Amino acid sequence: MLYCLMDGCARTSTELAMVAEVSPSTASVHLNRLKTGRLVKVHVQGKHRYYSLEGPDVASALEGLSVLAGSPRGQFVPNTPSRLRAARTCYDHIAGSIGVSLHDRFRALGWLSAAYDLTRDGSKALESLGIDIAAARALRRRFACACLDWSERRPHIGGAMGAALLTVALKRKWVAPCLDSRALDVTSLGRREMRTRFGLALAPELVK
Repeated sequence: MLYCLMDGCARTSTELAMVAEVSPSTASVHLNRLKTGRLVKVHVQGKHRYYSLEGPDVASALEGLSVLAGSPRGQFVPNTPSRLRAARTCYDHIAGSIGVSLHDRFRALGWLSAAYDLTRDGSKALESLGIDIAAARALRRRFACACLDWSERRPHIGGAMGAALLTVALKRKWVAPCLDSRALDVTSLGRREMRTRFGLALAPELVK
C-alpha cells in the first residue's frame, strides 16, 4: 500500500485494499497503524477518507528500502519493467534513468555542487525555466538531496528542487503521467528541450 502511494496521489482504503489483495477491514487496520507511525496521513472529504504518504521523507525511505530489499550479489542487473526504469515519479520528483541522467548532467555542468546546492549558473538556468528558487528554499524541507534510485542504484535529485523540476516538466509537457502506474512518458518536445537546455541526449526508445 505504501508503494502504491509513491506516485504522490491519495487513495481510499478500499482502493488500497484492492492493491494489497486484502479485505477492506484488514487494510483499515494496517492503515491505522501506518497513520499512528506517521507514515501516511488522511484527508477526510465528505464520506470518503483519502490516504497519502506523510511526506517526501517517507518516500525517500521507501526508495532506500527498495534498494536494500533488491540488493544483489555480484554485478547489478536491473529487472525493473522498462517503462518504469526509463522514467517515473518518486513521490514528487523524477526518477528512473532520466532522473539519474539529469542528476549527472547538472553535476557535469557545474549547476549542482557536491553539497547539493545550486551554483550561480545553476540558479540562472533553473530560473530561466520559471522555477522560483527563493520559494523552493523557503519550504520546510531540504532544498535538494541525493535520492538513491532503486532501479538504477545511483542518485537522482530529490527535495524541493527535484519537485520543482517535475512540476516544470509536466507544465511544459516534457513528460506525461501514465494513468495506470507512476511511469512517465517523455514527449518528443521533452527530448528536444532536454537536449537544447541541458545537453542531455535521450535514447529514441525512451521517447513517446
